[in-house]
Amino acid sequence: MVSEIKSELIYPESDGKPMSDNTKQFEWIVLIKKNLDLMFKDDPNVFVAGDLLWYPVEGKIKIRVAPDAMVVFGRPKGDPLGVNGAARGSYIQHREGNIPPQVVFEILSPNNTQQEMDQKLLFYDRYNVEEYYLYDPDTNRLRGWLRREVFLEEIGDFSVYASPRLGIQFDATLNPMEIYRPDGEKFLSYVELDQQLQQERSRADQAQQRADELAERLRQMGLDPDQI
Repeated sequence: MVSEIKSELIYPESDGKPMSDNTKQFEWIVLIKKNLDLMFKDDPNVFVAGDLLWYPVEGKIKIRVAPDAMVVFGRPKGDPLGVNGAARGSYIQHREGNIPPQVVFEILSPNNTQQEMDQKLLFYDRYNVEEYYLYDPDTNRLRGWLRREVFLEEIGDFSVYASPRLGIQFDATLNPMEIYRPDGEKFLSYVELDQQLQQERSRADQAQQRADELAERLRQMGLDPDQI
């Protein structure tokens, strides 16, 4: 009896396309991805990815797309070991509890064509994305689609809109657009996060200095600051 050995279908981890076409697009992708990481850092079952190939249909390796950023609720973070010990080099939906990304983001670059973006909208609609946001940093134009019952429908007014899944809000009346967390804090760039950290460290150092000065005054008065 001859035993058959079936080889595991390989899902490529790269489509050969660059993550971004220019610095502006790259910075927006990083801004969104990293701030979403911070928002969900304490939830082990929210997976956030940037430029990761998503395969929605088992066995169909040509049906794929790599959103600039995506969020999947109900899947673990990082690179959990999958079939045959393979790490998560792409998002293969049937190996992920058949859970599609619920939220995706695309950042336009001058090289994106209208046909390409129309096809992406159809893809996200067909494969059950709940929220899709498309931002053009060159024109500061924000568009979005929200699944209502069956289909993705365009969001008409962002001034009164908050993402149902993420709770974030967008302000495209500012140029460039700003994004706000559910607690009202703005999405910050690496530079802004570093400045915020430095300010917090400076305030902490100043508070410690005042505490040390007060403790020294108490000692000069014959008092033990540790006993007060």
